[in-house]
Amino acid sequence: MSYSVGQVADFAGITVRTLHHYDEVGLLPPSERTSVGHRRYGEADLDRLQQILFYRELGFSLEEVAVLLDDPEVDPFEHLRRQHVLLEERIGRLREMAAAVKQAMEARRMGIQLTPEERLEVFGGSDPEQYSEEVEQRWGDTEAYRESQRRAASYTKEDWQRIERERQDNERSFGAAFAAGTPADSAEAMDLAEEHRQHIHRNFYDCSYEMQGCLGELYVSDERFRQHYDEAQPGLARYIHDAIKANADRRA
Repeated sequence: MSYSVGQVADFAGITVRTLHHYDEVGLLPPSERTSVGHRRYGEADLDRLQQILFYRELGFSLEEVAVLLDDPEVDPFEHLRRQHVLLEERIGRLREMAAAVKQAMEARRMGIQLTPEERLEVFGGSDPEQYSEEVEQRWGDTEAYRESQRRAASYTKEDWQRIERERQDNERSFGAAFAAGTPADSAEAMDLAEEHRQHIHRNFYDCSYEMQGCLGELYVSDERFRQHYDEAQPGLARYIHDAIKANADRRA
């Protein structure tokens, strides 16, 4: 069975002109011609075209493709094996590129302009954008969210290092107070809650006592936040929540 040049072009998703060119340079001469000279392609021609298009997709020039396909030492199976290896390598590179682009998109959207190495250096194993999509869905239409975005967009690596250091220091101080049995409504614990609020207020958005109270509720109601604190010390999430509430009551 044979096919016209138009049919083959449709099969392969290429132009008739491309097939004419492949014929003219000797890369894919049709195995048959009609009595009036029209090209007719057989099954073997289609197999060779498939090989050509594979290699072209992988970036090989026509001259390189001709050498590869006309090598008498390489059988058709070897061509398929080689192409499979090349495609797997390309897929791997494309996946890496896609991951890098996605990371860059998220960083730009969240205002965290850091390389992966810098992010690891600043935040360690934690991901500051882990809940970014959820945060945007829940608070994206608020002024606090927009203000946080504006501020974060201007921060340098050194700024993020300072912010993360402040957060960790506050969390460690809470942990030490909790371990020492300091009551959540003590002056020491409430001062730590105020430090927590001021940290957010300085670096992200205007954090009222009411808004901080909402964060405190999340620390105990959301399993992910509770687990973060309670992995350090069981009950720490509730302790911070209670200190935040006590501090708000004191200020009121």
